[in-house]
Amino acid sequence: MAKRFLLLDRDGTLIVEKHYLHDPNEVELIPGVGSALSEARTRGWGMVCVSNQAGVGRGYFPESDVVAVNARVQELLEQAGAPMDGYYFCPDHPDQPSTHRKPAPGMALDAAQDFGFDLSLSVVVGDKPCDIDLGKAIGAITVLVRTGYGSKHEAAHDCEPDYIIDSLADLSAILNLIPS
Repeated sequence: MAKRFLLLDRDGTLIVEKHYLHDPNEVELIPGVGSALSEARTRGWGMVCVSNQAGVGRGYFPESDVVAVNARVQELLEQAGAPMDGYYFCPDHPDQPSTHRKPAPGMALDAAQDFGFDLSLSVVVGDKPCDIDLGKAIGAITVLVRTGYGSKHEAAHDCEPDYIIDSLADLSAILNLIPS
């Protein structure tokens, strides 16, 4: 059986949303993220982070800052027993054509190739329409979290996820609905 993977947005989904976060010292896991992902890992799920990082394309900070923030996220997730298998980010400016900036499938395709999983057996979790649209583009199950910008997008009805949860801490309930 093919391994199932979670494709998780970073800012507003895994960590507290902070405007153009680029300082690893400001990284804060959203409460419940570590335990939820640890449980998913024990249930056999692989996990990758897929994140748009327009601050690089806009010249606000270098790619090395994104790498440093991701390393801090990984450190915190490792402490919780829930390390990511990989981190993918797109530094492109939002106005620039891109094959990798969500909702384009480039990061998901790269992850699937690197880890050998079927995108249609995946779950995409995020707090913005681009996350939900990525999931739909690759045939995955989509989950909108109300953390970060999720509540705003839920209220605006500007995306149609398969599921909506308060935070990643509630992911277990969704994973229970997915046949193994």
